[in-house]
Amino acid sequence: MRDQVFWRKVARIAALLSDRLEIDAEEALDILYNSHTYELLANPDSGLQLQSDNYILTDLIRELSDM
Repeated sequence: MRDQVFWRKVARIAALLSDRLEIDAEEALDILYNSHTYELLANPDSGLQLQSDNYILTDLIRELSDM
């Protein structure tokens, strides 16, 4: 996935996470960057980049609730 498209996707997911958890964008980015979901998202071979933003957000929320 091209870098610009990838970073826009990351920004959208962080914004969704910020809204869902009612936290600021910087904290949402920190949570996202330090998650296993982000590791998968950053790996094009995982296929996660092809999923919708809401699907990825659901995975991330599930990961956070398992912690």
